[in-house]
Amino acid sequence: MQYRRFGRSGWQISEIGYGMWGLAGWTGSDRKEIEDSLDLAVASGCNFFDTAWAYADGVSETILGDLIRRNPDKKLYAATKIPPKNRQWPSKPTSSLKEVFPADYIIEYAEKSLKNLGVEQIDLLQFHVWEDAWAQEDEWKEAIQKLTKDGKVERWGLSINRWEPNNALKTLETGLIDAVQVIYNIFDQAPEDQLFPLCKKMDIGVISRVPLDEGTLSGNLTKETTFPADDWRSTYFVPENLNASVDHAEALRPFVPENMTMPELALRFILENPDVHTTIPGMRKLAHVKSNIATSDGVRLADSLKETLKQHRWDREPTEWSQ
Repeated sequence: MQYRRFGRSGWQISEIGYGMWGLAGWTGSDRKEIEDSLDLAVASGCNFFDTAWAYADGVSETILGDLIRRNPDKKLYAATKIPPKNRQWPSKPTSSLKEVFPADYIIEYAEKSLKNLGVEQIDLLQFHVWEDAWAQEDEWKEAIQKLTKDGKVERWGLSINRWEPNNALKTLETGLIDAVQVIYNIFDQAPEDQLFPLCKKMDIGVISRVPLDEGTLSGNLTKETTFPADDWRSTYFVPENLNASVDHAEALRPFVPENMTMPELALRFILENPDVHTTIPGMRKLAHVKSNIATSDGVRLADSLKETLKQHRWDREPTEWSQ
């Protein structure tokens, strides 16, 4: 496992982190296999785990807390998120801060996460949605400064809405945010335009989420793929999105090297960017842990292949199904 400095926090975190969304909202999750996968990830050098209260109303946080207690001799960084009070993902430009993150609510959910994780201090607490229009409002600033002063949260972050990488720039310029989590992958390269340069300038940690484009870059989707009604992907991969996603994956397939899978290529593309400090694929199965962590070997892609992948940028606009 290779490690990278996580912005001004100074943390040395694994460049392959662990995304824990798959513990809720997705079908096919087995608790025993999840725990075995987490244990294997730790044994393989992974030390950064990203969860959220919204992942099964705190259940994912408790699973991470159990993992931390199973490894008292290791520093495992726990990153979690405060859900929007109005439960709207993503947030809307018309939403007020008081509707989404009033001060007492921020403090309330920090306490909930502390309890679920079973820790005295949360390493990184993130806002699960964000609107840059809230940048200069005092309420969120006062709440996070209090929680930091009280020693309950060490670092603060934002999870930026899907396909809106510039919807946090003014907030980052306040100097109060230590990390951003943003969708970045072979298709979603827009963060390179403005977000990454600002993060580099301000020494802000960068987490690349959705590295496999919710499964598109697994190479396993077809235009006939369906998901159970209780699986989140059934509302995301509507025909309009599924068809376009499969087309983009198929256009990429001829450029996947013979000795590589499409998911491996997708992760290696992200690791080529030094402005990214970790990426957090979902790893519910042991095979996922083994294959994903194996990409953190310091081996880089050929320049010609990198240039080819750059041509597969796919700029998208938020829509009603993009969530």
